[in-house]
Amino acid sequence: MTGTPTQGVKTVLHPVSDLAKAKEVYAALLGIQPQTDSEYYVGFDTAGQHIGLVPSGGQGTASPVAYWHVTDIAAKLAEVTAAGATVQDAPKDVGGGRLVATITDLDGNVLGLLQDR
Repeated sequence: MTGTPTQGVKTVLHPVSDLAKAKEVYAALLGIQPQTDSEYYVGFDTAGQHIGLVPSGGQGTASPVAYWHVTDIAAKLAEVTAAGATVQDAPKDVGGGRLVATITDLDGNVLGLLQDR
């Protein structure tokens, strides 16, 4: 089966209960300060990986979500839903032309899709 290829997992979002305290822990872990720092999102870019912190409930799950980078989010959603996945959150623009969506696989695992326009 062939389809629209992904660019791999490059973004992982972690829901946290205290954004300010979590920012300190992740800064110590990664050895860098965040590149994005707001009241609703803190993001670190390191070694080609983006680690984001969101307030708990901000992504509809209590677990980290890995985001697969894709070139065509609509095409990839069509492919994965045809294969049995369910759309949890339809694509939405989160700023800067970035579209994100989440799906659940057959076992309820949450997976993210991300497209930069």
